[in-house]
Amino acid sequence: MLPALLVEPVVRAALLEDLGRAGDITTASVVPEAARARAVIVTRQPGVVAGVDCAMMAMRLLDPAIEITIHRADGSRVAAGDTVAAVAGPARAILTAERVALNFLCHLSGVATATASLVDAARGHRARITCTRKTTPGLRALEKHAVRAGGGVSHRFGLDDGVLIKDNHIEAVGGIGTAVARARQAVGHMVKIEVEVETLAELETALAAGVDAVLLDNMAPAMLAQAVVMIDGRAVSEASGRITRDTVAAVAASGVDIISAGWITHSAAALDLGLDFQKG
Repeated sequence: MLPALLVEPVVRAALLEDLGRAGDITTASVVPEAARARAVIVTRQPGVVAGVDCAMMAMRLLDPAIEITIHRADGSRVAAGDTVAAVAGPARAILTAERVALNFLCHLSGVATATASLVDAARGHRARITCTRKTTPGLRALEKHAVRAGGGVSHRFGLDDGVLIKDNHIEAVGGIGTAVARARQAVGHMVKIEVEVETLAELETALAAGVDAVLLDNMAPAMLAQAVVMIDGRAVSEASGRITRDTVAAVAASGVDIISAGWITHSAAALDLGLDFQKG
């Protein structure tokens, strides 16, 4: 679970966006101020849960008096009909927080579920599934947490925690060797250097330059297997480019260390969850 200090500002901003200038005029006009309610958040389809802390934070920010019971923590695999959390307290606050809470929970659970689908398909091989920087602006910490909840790991969190020399960097300076040499001179000894390559010839040049990792971009499984043999443990091998549930097993079988996929954060389908009021 992420620290509340990281979660609270993002959830608060989402609530402020939803409340607008006059607040929840529907609930305020329909539901008596003294009304109390009990509700459960229930899954409508199977998947992996993530974002429970965000959903509950939305409830608490609307009214700290809301009582919360979490039944399925982040990383839990759920079936349709499972109860993720239960809330009880002022009905107005629960209703006003409902959509923001579910927006976070459905989206982040979708990211976790998409990640788990790749992790499951690659099981039996050493490759680990990782996300990229292709995240929703403002939600990177939450989406990368959801990837971890789904069994994946994180690539660079941002531009400042690792060197990744891509094709345009290479084009800008005239070659892989030059780019790596300049990076090695500029960064500290704790910073890793990775180079993106598209051919085996480029791979050989990168290895000769002494890189820590190579991003094998858009290579077919057969070429990936050749690349792994060439690398021979001298660098971390990462496969990337149009990795899907249907292709990930073959990519993993090539022997690469890492498989990265941008779509698990930028295009994951939301997991269907709902908040149901209970009678009595």
